[in-house]
Amino acid sequence: MEEIRKDPLFTLQVAATGMHLSPEFGLTYRTIEQDDFAIDAKVEMLLSSDTPVGIAKSIGLGVSGFSDVFHALKPDLLLVLGDRFEIFAAAQAALVARIPVAHIAGGDTTEGAFDEAIRHSITKMAHLHFVTNEASAKRVRQMGEDPAHIYDVGSPGIDVIRRIEPLEREELEKKLGFIFRKRNLLVTFHPVTLDSLAEAQCQELLNALDSYGTDFGVIFTKPNADTQGRAIAQMVEQYVAARPHAKVFTSLGQRFYLSVVALVDAVVGNSSSGLYEVPSFKKPTVNIGDRQKGRLQATSVINCRPEAKDIVRAIDRAFSMDCSNAVNPYGNGDSAGKIAAALRAIPDYSALLKKRFFDIDL
Repeated sequence: MEEIRKDPLFTLQVAATGMHLSPEFGLTYRTIEQDDFAIDAKVEMLLSSDTPVGIAKSIGLGVSGFSDVFHALKPDLLLVLGDRFEIFAAAQAALVARIPVAHIAGGDTTEGAFDEAIRHSITKMAHLHFVTNEASAKRVRQMGEDPAHIYDVGSPGIDVIRRIEPLEREELEKKLGFIFRKRNLLVTFHPVTLDSLAEAQCQELLNALDSYGTDFGVIFTKPNADTQGRAIAQMVEQYVAARPHAKVFTSLGQRFYLSVVALVDAVVGNSSSGLYEVPSFKKPTVNIGDRQKGRLQATSVINCRPEAKDIVRAIDRAFSMDCSNAVNPYGNGDSAGKIAAALRAIPDYSALLKKRFFDIDL
């Protein structure tokens, strides 16, 4: 966003939606504004429900809301990142509005979540593909996309690490109201959307954490708005309420989150950040279950089953692991500049609309 805003060729328009507008998830649109970005449109689409029916209705509201926004703002190009259902709604509205789509982080695989299907669907609706690694670029080519419009740029999340100055321990403790112990963990556990056992898996994680006692500090960030997310959030809140060495945050925000990563001994859970950003800190990630299965991983990532004994073994291994030589496979933090350069080099976005399928020789 910053690269686009500072370029005189572009006019940046920002639409905020989903969890950014929800009090339940921290009203994080305010963070966008605090970073000095004007929000041109807000698309209210998130129902207070994380059932399959609620999520499907939220997608429908998103398509309707983004249709109005695109009609009003008339963008020349829609730039989206990732695989969430909110982004899926935006891409659908852009498709029928004849607005070309540039998609960041397509081509990845995550076999344990319906994000997999959403991500690939967005790829087929998109015209420019900014992938995070060569394996993903190959998959996008396999889906028949124009090789000339597939760019291996790495992950923009690493750009953020390079640009943000982390807080020192004393200041972070004061602002978070949390005292770091001798050993500390950062935990984020999201629903596994293709599995109905999210609560049982979360309980296995909590049981594993209990085996370490009160000498270990544990910081939780709440799960997202996917199916069963609210049930997991409630379980974490109840867990933290009875344990003074643990604390939960609705949203830490980028600077606080990355500052915590820099201080803890390991990151635990099933969030993509454990694979995308954490390896750049030379810290181990305990990746639980199938939610990120198939995604490219650094040597600092330890995979385990969603069972308490296996999680404990993985955390123990993380505590003794030397990650100093770990290399982040998602780039070195120059993604934003590469994306902006590619966008500048295209003279006419409207010419992208008529796509053809590029067959490959299998």
